[in-house]
Amino acid sequence: MLHAWLQSLQDSTLASAIREGDRLFPWIEGAHVLAMTLVIGSIAIVDLRLIGLTSRERGVTQMTTLALPITWSAFVAAVITGGLLFSSNATVYAHNACLQAKLALLGLAGMNMGAYHLLLGKDAAAWRTAALTPWRARVVGGISLCLWIAIAACGRWIGFTLSAHG
Repeated sequence: MLHAWLQSLQDSTLASAIREGDRLFPWIEGAHVLAMTLVIGSIAIVDLRLIGLTSRERGVTQMTTLALPITWSAFVAAVITGGLLFSSNATVYAHNACLQAKLALLGLAGMNMGAYHLLLGKDAAAWRTAALTPWRARVVGGISLCLWIAIAACGRWIGFTLSAHG
């Protein structure tokens, strides 16, 4: 059933145009890389503040208020462009270990973010300086930063592993 859905996605008119055309795939891929850069960069700004490495004099709430609109807008763009790229060769991409790892890491990053917002972030307004940021928030920031670096690495490896296995 999954294979049939993947095949029908791959056989769609849009997916065929992306796969068979000379220009669509590189433009979509460029937009995806730009979107992921904005996602990771804006998250890194907050993570580095949580860890206490940058913007030590600024409050965490101030940092998240500035960064989150960029993060979410870029994330939506990354999901759309990533989905379009996936559709172009869905039956192969679905079995790519690097894509599977990237998606698993995205899930972990989402759980880490959820844990931060549900369990720790309620007190973030009090963390007006790095010295006031609790160690648990620093750990969450460090985990987030590591996850997003790994997500970027896996994303870069997808194309290199397709030619070897696809």
